[in-house]
Amino acid sequence: MPEDFYKTLDVSRGASAEEIQKAYRKLAKKYHPDVNPDDKKAQERFKEIQNAYDVLGDSEKRTKYDQFGHGYEQMGGGPQGGWRHAGGGPGGGQEFDFSDIFGGGGGGFGGGGAGDGGGFSDIFRQFTGGGGRRRSAPIRGADLHHEVTVPFKTAVEGGEVMLSVRRGNSVETISAQIPAGIEDGKKVRLRGQGEPGPGGGPAGDILITVHVDGHRCFIRNGKNLEVKVPITLEEAALGGKIDVPTPHGTITLTIPPNSSSGKRLRIRGQGVKPKTGDPGDLYAELQIKMPAELDEKAQELVRQLGELYTESPRKDLAW
Repeated sequence: MPEDFYKTLDVSRGASAEEIQKAYRKLAKKYHPDVNPDDKKAQERFKEIQNAYDVLGDSEKRTKYDQFGHGYEQMGGGPQGGWRHAGGGPGGGQEFDFSDIFGGGGGGFGGGGAGDGGGFSDIFRQFTGGGGRRRSAPIRGADLHHEVTVPFKTAVEGGEVMLSVRRGNSVETISAQIPAGIEDGKKVRLRGQGEPGPGGGPAGDILITVHVDGHRCFIRNGKNLEVKVPITLEEAALGGKIDVPTPHGTITLTIPPNSSSGKRLRIRGQGVKPKTGDPGDLYAELQIKMPAELDEKAQELVRQLGELYTESPRKDLAW
């Protein structure tokens, strides 16, 4: 016995047209011959799925299928052969011909002739929605999913990546633009570059999930960037101007006198600059960098500097 088309698509009999289409796309993507080139069972399953959708995806065919089951195609022979229906009455098993009721010669319902234009064929056309076979809407091709890891610099500034895409039995290399400011885990959509649609339908899309590598010096926090900037003991004590690299070029940063390690300086607008919206800021955290070794003269100078402390720098340190 043929499998129930509703079971084939794993939907209920009361499913909407959108639910049927969604179920078909999901199953077609899973069992498509291009995805399973060497799997005969999958290919047979795809044919069953396609056959079920050809019927349930067409409102006219679905109406007939719901009424007559898999014999629906034999129930639409037209006025000459007549529609025949088995059993319906209490006696069961008795057949009757619809054309006998409405006039076997195509006459009118009220006994009029064929020229009256009101015969069984007109009633049949009303029942089937106008008599013309409605064509199913073109089926969109499946989406392809890819993942790519880009450098921190590319995620902030934007750029181009190359990826290999398999369509059917062929593999091709395509380029994709990474928008400036994209965050880790976000997706880029390449419209119309997915699987071609069955029967000439529109192609699906390629969805690229973007992962971002870390950076040796910079950390990202939303649209803001953070960087630790080493400075000398002299620059910390006396202040000065230093050069700091940013995604938008090198800037000159002013160090205030008497700056301690951990002091954060905010540089507005030098963070991530997305395609739309305001840019983020850059936060520079100062870190005093001591020489690897100090000679006796340098050590003596540091001791003299230490004598200038009038109170312990750890006076507020507590548990």
